Amino acid sequence: MQKPSLTTYLAYFERYVNLVPDQDLFEAFANQFPILKSFLTAVPSNKQEYAYADSKWTMKEMLLHMIDTERIFSYRALCIARGEQGCLLGFDENGYAESSNANSRSWQSLVDEFLIVRQSTEHLFKSFTKEALEKKGTANDNPLTVISAGYILLGHFYHHKKVAEEKYL
Repeated sequence: MQKPSLTTYLAYFERYVNLVPDQDLFEAFANQFPILKSFLTAVPSNKQEYAYADSKWTMKEMLLHMIDTERIFSYRALCIARGEQGCLLGFDENGYAESSNANSRSWQSLVDEFLIVRQSTEHLFKSFTKEALEKKGTANDNPLTVISAGYILLGHFYHHKKVAEEKYL
């Protein structure tokens, strides 16, 4: 399956989709996993609760944000693939981060959780037929296809990896 067109998702997410170097969704998942694992396991302990400014998330909060987003977009993909016709709700990422309690958790527990969630996400997308991947739905009052949700998730990691490398590490 090729990268989705801009008409199949909110234009805001183009910045994520464009970060995915692979054209094929399943190759993109397979190629990203070792990058994801290597990056997360290399974050030094003195940076895990670091925030580069007062109003910014710590690395732990950013990681839990990625986990939350992975679950939410996987849920959206599942709903749309199964034929959901209603508009799926949006979420307040800052509110979620604020109530996440991420900084009280160990870095390793967050890394383990994300790796498991990502593996689950990949299995979910592999379970979809070509027709299911092309299904269209609505999330947060905006268009979204199943395949677009997959590319958004992949690009979301690349986005936060870049932010971490430039501002945290």
